[in-house]
Amino acid sequence: MELIELGLDSWFKDRASEQCDAEQQVARVVAVDRGRFVVRNERGEFPAKVTGKIVYSADSTVDYPCVGDWVCLQYRESENFASIHSILERKSLLRRKTPGKEIAYQMIAANIDAAFIVQACHFDFNVNRLERYLVMANESHIEPFLVLTKTDLITPEQLEQLIERIRSAGINIGIIAISNVTGAGIDKLREAMHPGETYCLLGSSGVGKTTLINQLLGHDALKTSTVSDTGEGRHTTVRRQLIMLEQGAMLVDTPGMRELGVIEADEGVVHSFEDIQELALGCRFANCTHTSEPGCAVLKAIEDGELNEKHYQNYLKLKKEAEFNESSYAEKRKKDKAFGRMVQSAMKHKGKNK
Repeated sequence: MELIELGLDSWFKDRASEQCDAEQQVARVVAVDRGRFVVRNERGEFPAKVTGKIVYSADSTVDYPCVGDWVCLQYRESENFASIHSILERKSLLRRKTPGKEIAYQMIAANIDAAFIVQACHFDFNVNRLERYLVMANESHIEPFLVLTKTDLITPEQLEQLIERIRSAGINIGIIAISNVTGAGIDKLREAMHPGETYCLLGSSGVGKTTLINQLLGHDALKTSTVSDTGEGRHTTVRRQLIMLEQGAMLVDTPGMRELGVIEADEGVVHSFEDIQELALGCRFANCTHTSEPGCAVLKAIEDGELNEKHYQNYLKLKKEAEFNESSYAEKRKKDKAFGRMVQSAMKHKGKNK
């Protein structure tokens, strides 16, 4: 396989020529599983690990390779193994807050052209969660699409009602409705994917992402589990991996996400709630928080029934959450760096006393 087929365009070639040493090769990370990496280039696929330089210089998980990254590496032919020396500059980076109480980033995928947000019509449909995914995609400058699965479990009228709920919340992204059972909509999804470009599937466990990939591949390449009585699937994907499709597009499959916290997402919130941003231009005060100020155009739109109140409440919630997590993350980084300096100072002092 040629590197251009893996997505190495002129933009990445320029960066590879700047970052990679003469003896190093370029490869793309196609799988990550518990800190282990699989990379791919003209030689094929082979395992790789990061060098000590990356480990010791990394400030956070953002500094480690993730699926979709292009890396500079040295290949050991006798061992069919490679050492990753550096990561090429990224065009885009999908990430979320680590699940639980810890304020840190969890990497999802890099260098994604478009994200397919997958929600099941039957049990998983949730506009507020959809808006969270939109914030994540828009913050990363990745074009989002919504894929509604399991349409065979509802009537055409119910599907129209779901789409109307999405549009009434001010969400105007492309929507593709499909059924993995009947095959409806699969061809439309294929047509939305272009050779040499990389896409990502995002969604909760059991919405049919793995079955959808098998449909796109044309055979059961990935393991799926039986569906429950409610129509809800069972989680099967356990690692992030990049899959080559027959038409030349690439697709990143990811494990289902139960939590979807956001950090540092000011731009993502702005783009995801453009209807509120447009209304805000009519507010009396430039620094209006849209909560209690007189002359607030956003509050007036809610009062007049022009703005969905649930949509507005989710906007406030995501904005507040992003600001809190960003502040907490910055404070954590500050403490970590101070601790690192203290350790380095202690080691130097110890060395001098020997």
